[in-house]
Amino acid sequence: MTNDVRTSGHSSSSVAGHASWGVGNAPVLWPLLAGNFVIGTGVMVVPGTLNEISGSLAIPVATAGQLITAGAVLMCVGAPLFAALVAGWDRRRLLALSMLWFALAHFACAAAPDFAWLLPLRVLALVPPAIFTPQAAACLGLLVPPEQRGRAITFIFLGWSLASVLGMPLAAPVGGWFGWRSAFAIVGVLSLVSAAWVWRAMPDGVKPPPLSLAARKQAFRSPALMVCVAVTVLFAAGQFVQFSYFAPYFKQKLDTSPTELGLYFMWFGAFGLLGNVVMSRTIDRVGADRAVMIGIVLMAASLLLFPLGTSMLLAALVSVPWALGCFSSNSAQQARLVALAPSLAAASVALNSSAMYAGQAIGAATGGWMITHSGMDSLHWAAFAGLVAAMAMSALATHYARTRRA
Repeated sequence: MTNDVRTSGHSSSSVAGHASWGVGNAPVLWPLLAGNFVIGTGVMVVPGTLNEISGSLAIPVATAGQLITAGAVLMCVGAPLFAALVAGWDRRRLLALSMLWFALAHFACAAAPDFAWLLPLRVLALVPPAIFTPQAAACLGLLVPPEQRGRAITFIFLGWSLASVLGMPLAAPVGGWFGWRSAFAIVGVLSLVSAAWVWRAMPDGVKPPPLSLAARKQAFRSPALMVCVAVTVLFAAGQFVQFSYFAPYFKQKLDTSPTELGLYFMWFGAFGLLGNVVMSRTIDRVGADRAVMIGIVLMAASLLLFPLGTSMLLAALVSVPWALGCFSSNSAQQARLVALAPSLAAASVALNSSAMYAGQAIGAATGGWMITHSGMDSLHWAAFAGLVAAMAMSALATHYARTRRA
């Protein structure tokens, strides 16, 4: 690479070198977006192929759901832990090696002979998501001019939205037609391509300054921030009680084919992307606190009405409010945290990511326990209860925010 950036805390040299970049044209942004797409697809490949994993390995669906729970726990704990461990790493090597690890781990998962092997391999496979997404965003401060930074971060996070529209919907039919191992192998191939692209595009010597221990402690000691982060835990947990088991739920209730399930996931992801776009255009006018509440209410409405989805068409229609609020509520949460304490934004947004993964683990584990003990009919009630709790916590967070401002 001829493009060499030697810095650990100052971004002026890199900005000067790339000031002519437009956000859509910056050579490094496209591979980072693509990396997030592959990461998102790999994270969601298990929910999309849960039926096939259960049938192939002769295990109950609730047991297969432990793959979601264990992976989410790793990402929850790993995101802040790995951020500290890799603080001094060159980001070109870190991001490329993360994607290489993602590839090899997914190939290993595809070759797992039984669930006893698959579970630990799946946990190891989710180390890269705890590293790549936050570190890709963090290094943009050294790669694009300050006036383009917000757009650049938004741009690379489109990869996750695209994974919900294309990645997970493709995993479901591929898993149904060719087996879940094929879906994992495809993620592995995409990860290899991503690793090579990141290695080729990223300059050497990009080392963002690490988040200080003092900032982390200050964030943990802020009641306003902690209550706000608790909102994310609750609405993520509520959603994943039901979302984790979409595949077996629709197979049992509506006898859906893999193709129908893929189309449903694509429908859900498309409206999720739409909700995010609408949120980004209206949040400044509506306000972050109110925007979060709107997103949670939309999700709760779908879960309250979930049993009315007695056909795939009706299920798709009932899911529209949920999809609109799903991604947009988390985006609004990040804006809310940044507005609440701008100086602690790096710490609070990292905590919010961990909170999202914690909620996924809690929700998937709760859903699996409920399926084992009472079947799938009551999943939506537990999910709805989680979202009602999130509404109450969000109202409390708004109160704390107003008190803080006063």
